[in-house]
Amino acid sequence: MGAAAFAVVMLGGVWGWFLGAVGAYAAWRWLRGRTAERGRGGEAAAEARVAEAQLPLTADLMAACLAAGAGPGQAAEAVGRSVGGPLGTRLTRAATELRLGGEPEAVWGRFGAQPWSAGFARCLERAGTTGAPAVETVTRLADELRRQQARQAIGRARRASVLVTGPLGLCFLPAFLVVGVAPVVLGLARSLW
Repeated sequence: MGAAAFAVVMLGGVWGWFLGAVGAYAAWRWLRGRTAERGRGGEAAAEARVAEAQLPLTADLMAACLAAGAGPGQAAEAVGRSVGGPLGTRLTRAATELRLGGEPEAVWGRFGAQPWSAGFARCLERAGTTGAPAVETVTRLADELRRQQARQAIGRARRASVLVTGPLGLCFLPAFLVVGVAPVVLGLARSLW
């Protein structure tokens, strides 16, 4: 609308209206494209955050399934169906690929493409290729992920407490000056006169 109004005011007449409409349409298309682009990136980031938050519980469930004697593929399928969400979908996809004959190294490599899932994928890849028990390593990984999430939560809480002091200072400092300091200064100024 701003482009249309600018063109009409500056050029006037039929050409102003025409160029204003073209400018408004071009601006609308540009903004629409940027919003759609931002929306796709925001959805992927939100999915990654949800999957990362699900990882400690998922690792615990995988450790329980592996301790019960299930293989990495069977455990991934059972846990993926029960957990749901983006991480459950990825686990179910990995289990399906393994069941269809995919190489564990390649399947778990794709699963561990995100930095937050790389350690988990390495544990399961080792268990799938060498047959080594992964219960202890997956349990340790789940504990470490839980501690990491706790540290991040404490860091966010500390950051929030620091960010809150700014507005509080802006509110209380003028009040303190008006109520506490100004009367003292005015009292001293009167005694000097």
